[in-house]
Amino acid sequence: MRDIDIRRVLRRDVDSLHGNAPDTVVIEELGLCQGRARVDMAVINGSVHGFEIKSEYDTLARLPSQSYIYNRVFDYITVVAAETHAKKIANVVPKWWGISVALPRGNSVEIVTKRAPRPNGHIDPLALAQLLWRDEVLAELSALGLDAGMKSKARKELWKHLATSVPVGQLGEIVRRRIKQRAPDWRLHEPRR
Repeated sequence: MRDIDIRRVLRRDVDSLHGNAPDTVVIEELGLCQGRARVDMAVINGSVHGFEIKSEYDTLARLPSQSYIYNRVFDYITVVAAETHAKKIANVVPKWWGISVALPRGNSVEIVTKRAPRPNGHIDPLALAQLLWRDEVLAELSALGLDAGMKSKARKELWKHLATSVPVGQLGEIVRRRIKQRAPDWRLHEPRR
């Protein structure tokens, strides 16, 4: 069972669960922490839920470093793994992560939840702010009346200023709203952040 086999069924399941909800955006291969990691799928609505796929052809060597970065950004995380990895994963990821197992079913895959995800209580505001583009951060700082002297600052300083100026819950709302407001084909025109 390959990554693409699991991904196809995961996407179908996510789409089925959320339907055509106008407040939900699904992004595949979302870069995090200035490209230090890339999650396989992110579902953005009232929270940000990351999904990491580990097929039987993957190793778990990168999972600890991925876990460190994912823990900084996502409200919820679920790892969807081939059965060969499921037991090992439970010892690598935090107890609040969800674990689902991808099982072969004829020519398809069935994803079975083994452990439901729980809320992450340790989101890093700076890592969360880094999901925003420079112009989005400036617009938010302006709306909050916090943009004085910021227009010429580097994006790292803008992210830091926003991350330290608003509570993490409010920052999460800003990030989710901004990502959902982007054009459907934003990945084709993504500005350099």
